[in-house]
Amino acid sequence: MNAATPWARGRLSGLGGTPRILFGQMYEDWGVERRVFPAPGTRVLCIASAGDTAAALAGLGYDVTAVDINRTQLAYARARLAGAPVVEGTAEQGMRLGRAAAGLLLPEWRPPRLRAFLGLRDTEEQRRHWRQHLDGPGLRRLMRVALRPGGVLAAALRPSFAGVVPARFDEVLRLRIERTVARHPNATNPWLWRLLLGAEPPGGPPLSAPGVRLVHGDAADVLERAARGSFDAVTLSNVLDGPDRAYARRLRAAVRHAVREDGVVVLRSAREPGPAGPGWAAEDRSVLWGVVRAVRLGAAPGTDRRITP
Repeated sequence: MNAATPWARGRLSGLGGTPRILFGQMYEDWGVERRVFPAPGTRVLCIASAGDTAAALAGLGYDVTAVDINRTQLAYARARLAGAPVVEGTAEQGMRLGRAAAGLLLPEWRPPRLRAFLGLRDTEEQRRHWRQHLDGPGLRRLMRVALRPGGVLAAALRPSFAGVVPARFDEVLRLRIERTVARHPNATNPWLWRLLLGAEPPGGPPLSAPGVRLVHGDAADVLERAARGSFDAVTLSNVLDGPDRAYARRLRAAVRHAVREDGVVVLRSAREPGPAGPGWAAEDRSVLWGVVRAVRLGAAPGTDRRITP
């Protein structure tokens, strides 16, 4: 069956052209998977993307299969898992431009001062510093121009992706950053360093995991073709941010086919959470997600159980 997902184009924008590296690094905290997945040694599937999650899970002892529909992204993940350096992707290019604008206009957002903030370990001090020095009127004006509907981000994204972004994403993202710095030490949060500074914390280990199996294809295709119960857990990043409801139904059926009963499924989304709240998003140190759901599959539809933090 052909994939029915905008991720197949390998482009975040609506422009044509060949697929690109979309993500030079990953912005999802695999610490969530470590807490909810079954014991190491079991069979797991993840989205390849930039290779970070696959490498982390393999390093924890899982038997990892990583899938990506974008051949260019998959080739990049293969190179990184073999020890190649980070390359800037489309997402990082946009982040770099945003950081450059902030640093040009706002002294507190220049790299030396950001490094001092990112070196903090006390969460109350971090929250206070964020409110007093970084989350000021200048940042709010800049983010409003960049992240509101009709702004820079919306103009740059394919409509199916732009439709996922919360309407007041400037305010939403500021609150997500504050939530993160109020709960997790900056000094040991590589995802926050990547987002705010475009750098890694000092002393971070190099990424390498040559034993990961890499598969080209859409996640739903790969799961549909797998033998029933092939995997003990899957983590699918935000693959449902963009596709339509028909694809979402297809992916759910494919997951139920390929993941064993009592297996675990993790999904992320940039959307704002519903009444159930953000779930694991508050524990995910990577800041960007509004929703992170972890579910343990039951024997039949309607019997799944949400795993709560």
